[in-house]
Amino acid sequence: MTDAANTPAEILENQQQMSLSKEGARNLATTTKTQPQMQGITSRWLLKLLPWVDVVGGTYRVNRRMTYTVGDGRVSFTTTGAEVRVIPQELGELPLLRGFDDVEVLNALAERFVQQEFAPGDVIVQAGQAADRVLLIAHGKVNQIGAGKYDEQTVLGVLADGDHFGDQAIALSEDTWDVTLVAITSCIVLSLPQQAFEELVNQSESLQTQVDRFRTLVNQPKNEEGEASIEVASGHEGETELPGTFADYEMAPREYELSVAQTILRVNTRITDLYSEPMNQTEEQLRLTIEALRERQEHEMMNNRDFGLLHNADLKQRIFTRTGPPTPDDLDELISIVWKEPSFFLAPPRAIAAFGRECNRRGLYPQPIVMGNSAIPSWRGIPIYPCNKIPVTKNRTSSIVLMRAGVANQGVIGLHKTGIPDEYQPSLSVRFMGINEKAIISYLVSAYYSVAVLVPDALGILEDVEIGR
Repeated sequence: MTDAANTPAEILENQQQMSLSKEGARNLATTTKTQPQMQGITSRWLLKLLPWVDVVGGTYRVNRRMTYTVGDGRVSFTTTGAEVRVIPQELGELPLLRGFDDVEVLNALAERFVQQEFAPGDVIVQAGQAADRVLLIAHGKVNQIGAGKYDEQTVLGVLADGDHFGDQAIALSEDTWDVTLVAITSCIVLSLPQQAFEELVNQSESLQTQVDRFRTLVNQPKNEEGEASIEVASGHEGETELPGTFADYEMAPREYELSVAQTILRVNTRITDLYSEPMNQTEEQLRLTIEALRERQEHEMMNNRDFGLLHNADLKQRIFTRTGPPTPDDLDELISIVWKEPSFFLAPPRAIAAFGRECNRRGLYPQPIVMGNSAIPSWRGIPIYPCNKIPVTKNRTSSIVLMRAGVANQGVIGLHKTGIPDEYQPSLSVRFMGINEKAIISYLVSAYYSVAVLVPDALGILEDVEIGR
């Protein structure tokens, strides 16, 4: 016969607590706490790697030699349904029309462009054919193909959205195309026939003057970088008359004014008085605020339309991937335009991952570079640092930046001003603003900064990098 079931009293007696519970003990224990954590803090490699120059007076002037540039830019378009039109004022981005502001003539030129569409593999222009039009790439990618030394065909460059081709040929009356243009992807191209252009030149005195000025500028003696030539004699013997020369300077050099990121930090006096043990509430609030300011500073140094690196790279220093994803060939091409002692790459983390996939596909395993406790990916011995401030588009494309850093190398430098009043960190001040009638303490937190590119070839960008494949 089995025992009868235990009564509720017996069950309670069997479960009676024999020691202090964990919940009760915690009331007497001291909790170990972390500082407030912030997910938005990144490595900020751009701020760490750039050499910083102290700017006295808040303005930094970059003096350069005189450069005879004919201008080079990208054109923008408007789309209505399937119809694409060039914005007339954007035609001023063409070297031939740089600085030309006759709105009536620009409108007339824009109306004469004819839209054409090409499929991948189509030949847009053929080398040897008459150079009889200006081409604007409204959408897609185009290979520039020319003959190599032994008559083999080689890719000389890639054109993409906003690029142009042929305006110099029709202005200088060149007879034939020296390269073949082949569509890599589906392309939309706007074409201006030479006949239509010459009709407008004959009708417009201002356009004729612009063309004459362009021809004069193109024929100025200059070196490969477009700077005015310094005449030097070499290899001569005897009493040879030596050339006279001088190095001319730009008359209106670029000036960089320090930008500022600011905020007002507010802290209640009751919080600081009663709850600052074991951590100082004001210090913790200030630490997190400064981290946010530094993140904004790096974002502005990369993206600001006035001085940000992505907007200040010379257009001749911008190249495109040949196939889409960033391949070793593409990074080699980027190195070729920043070849004078390149310092480092900056790329979004996903672009670095995409490059790693391309290396794996080819069986390449570049050696990483050890920086402190981190192993940084590299290519050709140049480190590739992650930077989440380089934007990724909704189509999952981005950019990879390569730069040469330092004043001595005529590279990219950071600008700031040290020794400012109430300085808390270099070029960052924390200024007490008082206590209001609600017992709120206010602090003005300000960071001053900018970034300068000393010469154009110090910065190169690989654009339209596909990271989704």
